[in-house]
Amino acid sequence: MQEKVNITTEYITLGQLIKVLNILESGGMVKAYLQDVGANVNGEVEHRRGRKLYPGDIVEVEGNAYIVSAED
Repeated sequence: MQEKVNITTEYITLGQLIKVLNILESGGMVKAYLQDVGANVNGEVEHRRGRKLYPGDIVEVEGNAYIVSAED
């Protein structure tokens, strides 16, 4: 099951998304996690915090899936 994450801007970065979802406590932890483990974005492993995520993108972090969607 995928949890929807609504954004009000054109895109959100991967690092911002992880912080907004409270998956990790700080920006430093997000940076270290992405460098070491990475997140799965649309089926590909991604290590960049600045990766832009747009509505329709699917992100998997620590076994949980999230879909980015535009707020209506």
